[in-house]
Amino acid sequence: MLASNALIGLREGLEAALVVVILVAFLVKSGRQWALRYVWTGVGVAVALSVALGALLTYGTSQLSFEQQELIGGSASILAVVFVTGMVFWMRSASRTISGELKGRLDKALDLGPAAVVLVAFLGVGREGLETAIFFYATTEAAGRGNSQPLLGWVIGLAGAIVLGWLIYRGAVRINLATFFRYTGVLLVLVAAGILAYGLHDLQEAGILPGLNSLAFDVSSTISPDSWYGALLKGIFNFSPNTTWLQAVAWTLYVAVVLTLFLRPVKTPPKPAVADAPRTPLAA
Repeated sequence: MLASNALIGLREGLEAALVVVILVAFLVKSGRQWALRYVWTGVGVAVALSVALGALLTYGTSQLSFEQQELIGGSASILAVVFVTGMVFWMRSASRTISGELKGRLDKALDLGPAAVVLVAFLGVGREGLETAIFFYATTEAAGRGNSQPLLGWVIGLAGAIVLGWLIYRGAVRINLATFFRYTGVLLVLVAAGILAYGLHDLQEAGILPGLNSLAFDVSSTISPDSWYGALLKGIFNFSPNTTWLQAVAWTLYVAVVLTLFLRPVKTPPKPAVADAPRTPLAA
């Protein structure tokens, strides 16, 4: 759980950090530092809302029955998979244009006033923050209550994202975002497949989905959950030695379809043809 949560935390945190870096750098370079406090206000509100949602999901469900907890945990896991799938495809296409889009929005917001600037910063960071809250709850449930590894992984990942964002802002590090998001996207697809399988198992235990006792395979005698390699597979890919048919089919279909679509080359729009300059008649 430590590695997978650190990866998700780094990916989500870096996306949010890039939003902040782009907005702050644009204001500083354009000489409009007066708007920085409104950007930081929007960022602060987004972070506070995300933390509140994560705490509500994590601690607000502790008094529910086992079936209710499994229902909420399974639903949150599937929602997290939807988010992570949308995230990897969005960054696959937007990594080259995100800077220009954010600068354009902020430039228009500056003409509208402080509230609009706060809103641009809030929406830019808030989306990543809410996704992070859902991911945090889903991965905490997958690890089991009392396990501190998910929290530690998130702290490491988010701290790394903050440091990396600061280094990018200072110009100390230059990253090919398209390449970075491509490789981390492949890993996240595999992580999301494990979260999907775990979420479906939660819904099976809640009695919402059938097939809880219909196992596709049981390799617990070979891959013990208590072994280091069993814990590693569980921590990174949510692998379970006792996997139902529903989990196995869902995992296979998700990886086959999503990974194939994700690895397709990104089509770039053709450049408009440049008309030839009019020729001047030769002097007689």
